[in-house]
Amino acid sequence: MSGAQGVEDSMISPMEPHWKWCLTFLVVLVSAHTDTKVTSSQHMGDFIRVLEQVEDSNPGLEPVNVLRGLRRSTGLRDFVQHFLGTIREDSTSEAPVMDSNLSDFIGRAMRHKVTERGREEGVVLTADGTTVAMSPVLLGIEAGLVSKTRCRVRGLYPLTLARNMGLSFQRFHSSLLSQRLGPDGCWDDVTSPQVFTLSDKPSLATDALVNGGMDGVILGLEVSAQSQRPLKLSSLLRRYYCHRLEGEGLDAAPRLISRLRRENFRELARPPLLQRQVVRSLVLQRRLIDHSTMLAQEKEELTAVVREGINEFVHRYMDCPAIIPRCQWGAAPYRGTPTLLSLPLSFMYIHHTYQPGQPCLTFQQCSADMRSMQRFHQDDRGWDDIGYSFVAGSDGYLYEGHGWHWQGAHTKGYNSKGYGVSFIGDYTSSLPSQQTMELVRDRLASCAVGGDWSATSPCMATDS
Repeated sequence: MSGAQGVEDSMISPMEPHWKWCLTFLVVLVSAHTDTKVTSSQHMGDFIRVLEQVEDSNPGLEPVNVLRGLRRSTGLRDFVQHFLGTIREDSTSEAPVMDSNLSDFIGRAMRHKVTERGREEGVVLTADGTTVAMSPVLLGIEAGLVSKTRCRVRGLYPLTLARNMGLSFQRFHSSLLSQRLGPDGCWDDVTSPQVFTLSDKPSLATDALVNGGMDGVILGLEVSAQSQRPLKLSSLLRRYYCHRLEGEGLDAAPRLISRLRRENFRELARPPLLQRQVVRSLVLQRRLIDHSTMLAQEKEELTAVVREGINEFVHRYMDCPAIIPRCQWGAAPYRGTPTLLSLPLSFMYIHHTYQPGQPCLTFQQCSADMRSMQRFHQDDRGWDDIGYSFVAGSDGYLYEGHGWHWQGAHTKGYNSKGYGVSFIGDYTSSLPSQQTMELVRDRLASCAVGGDWSATSPCMATDS
């Protein structure tokens, strides 16, 4: 299957509100004396609605002051204050007034940690199906708003991404972590998400932290370049995270949306820049926290460690596409005993689903299509699982079928020799969107050639 050779960037869309397209879930706000009772899921739509409550309770307060109030509720200190300054605890003019319930909700949403049971906190599920740590997103935006130079934002990379990655690289090098980056995980319920559990032992730069860090860089640079600052922080987040695709899908979408996170970050951040920012962040961390100076030889050794880590980061998050894991789209267990592939493979076989016949443009529809195909393959065809290795939605994401490690049922006689990839939709008389074809032709193929499978765990849920 072939198509146009490139994808032109779309211009930024007008600043019309996209709130009605944001998938929001239950938020109950009940006045009880002076406090507001907040009941919500860990969904970006809920976070934005709570943020709107804060803004409505503090009319006229600038977005940067709202962000300072959010930062105050998290208790972030030291490294962050070095770039963004301190916030007076008794100040009401430079930070919003929030009752205890709102403050507690925002604090939980922004305080990132991984528990001993592998649950990642301080993260939210976005409407496009990806999970994002909120702290680096908001720190990046605040850094961009206080920047005095367009497109040059002091502390942007250290606050959002570089410090977390650097600490993770160091601990992996010292054998204190089993991996440099990741992993991803799954929510207990994508309709009303409460608990996010990681799929493997955590690094200090989980996928959610990386997603949030990339978003923080993108949005921080965006607001720093604007001649007029956004009127409301909630509006900025809605436009980025809640845009609904229509008609031509991503080919006609605005540039600044979360579905294009990796494409946008790839344009902004070059590997040498990332390497310098990570090293500088670790040197600064040493000075601020340990109150010591790094010697020249130590810095040289550190640079080598960081270079290896950046190479993995670039391949994993900039060259490769984001893949929605099986547990996120609601896959049923594999039936029988799966067969391991002998890697690496030499081929990729391209299909279209025919049925479902329409391209899917949302995480919800693509997930439903995946479940429908899996039921058909398992119940009607009598196969062990959905046949494909990966499936491409028109929402900007690939969906995991058999994945990198397990043999699929997609191309008779060749299932052990290559990956089977299918586009959702009937393309007998037309082609998928340019963005969707690029996702498979350039990004997924690059991962296969570069060996992204080596960083993933060969685990699949099976019927016991």
